[in-house]
Amino acid sequence: MIKLDIFSDPICPWCYIGKTRLEAALEQRPDHPFVVEWHPYQLNPDMPKSGMDRRAYLEGKFGGTEGAKTAYRPVVETLSQELPDADLAKIQRTPNTLDAHRLIHWAGLEAKQTLTVGALFDAYFVEGRDISDHEVLADIADSIGMDAAVILRLLGTDEDIELIESRDAHARERGINAVPMFVIAQQHAVSGAQNSDLWLNVIDELTARAEKTQH
Repeated sequence: MIKLDIFSDPICPWCYIGKTRLEAALEQRPDHPFVVEWHPYQLNPDMPKSGMDRRAYLEGKFGGTEGAKTAYRPVVETLSQELPDADLAKIQRTPNTLDAHRLIHWAGLEAKQTLTVGALFDAYFVEGRDISDHEVLADIADSIGMDAAVILRLLGTDEDIELIESRDAHARERGINAVPMFVIAQQHAVSGAQNSDLWLNVIDELTARAEKTQH
């Protein structure tokens, strides 16, 4: 088995697209060698705890309305082609994602990380839900078979906040300054929402190499 570490943020559209493309490749190669682990990376580590109005956030980030439209055009086009259920118009606020990353971390303890990441992407990009809201996060946990009451209680504490913040900081120290970032076997970094074909090639190459070493 080969470790595939993925650095991602649940409000990052390219992370959503990248996950979808990777999974399409994994479905075509059900005997792929990857063991996936998700790692926290906040696009906005300084985001207020209550989040921000999404339009104000995008205009501030990209220098006004036109800048935001231009920057987001490739996202809108790609989502409409590959994830037509996504509805950016439903998103009212850009949330702080620290608590969402805590949920992903706890899901990992139950081997439900990828399910949780997918549920967070759907909640945010398809349903326009506020994924910083503790009730929403508990509901997402419940939907994938985690104990909502336990999650709600944990979210009300400082449990693992320092851990998430230090892992986020460590990613930046390693030179990761954009997501998604995929790290294969702790050696090869693949950045961005790569097409499924690239992943199919990677899987086939790794499989062939493994077979060669076995003979």
